[in-house]
Amino acid sequence: MQQQRTGLTIGQLARRCGVGVETIRFYEREGLLEQPRRPGHGYRRYPESDIERVLFLQRAKGLGFSLKEITELLALREKKSADCASIRERAASKVAMIKARIASLEALREELELLVAACDGRGPLQDCRILRALSSGDPTPTHPKDSP
Repeated sequence: MQQQRTGLTIGQLARRCGVGVETIRFYEREGLLEQPRRPGHGYRRYPESDIERVLFLQRAKGLGFSLKEITELLALREKKSADCASIRERAASKVAMIKARIASLEALREELELLVAACDGRGPLQDCRILRALSSGDPTPTHPKDSP
């Protein structure tokens, strides 16, 4: 009598979710996805519900949530007493972190723009305004010939 095979192999799960097999294995190692038992002489089979879980993991990762934060979201998702406010709070916190990161990146961009504007791209390397600024910490260095 042949054993009924239900569920998905790791390759099938990975393909259905648009990820690699190593991603599935990584999620298993991190405890984000349960590794199914291996039947006697067969391949492990993943339940169809794991498609939704892997897609959830991928979407959360794509939105910038860390593995730790994703683990917390999953725990809240499975906790019967949790409510939408708990999830909203975490999402709002992520938005605030992203806004802070954007502000930091904009400040870096502005500083780099000053460095680029201060350099005409000509002359010997020892007179490079960008290298001087990086060495001195001054974002708007003057050219040695511009100094009194």
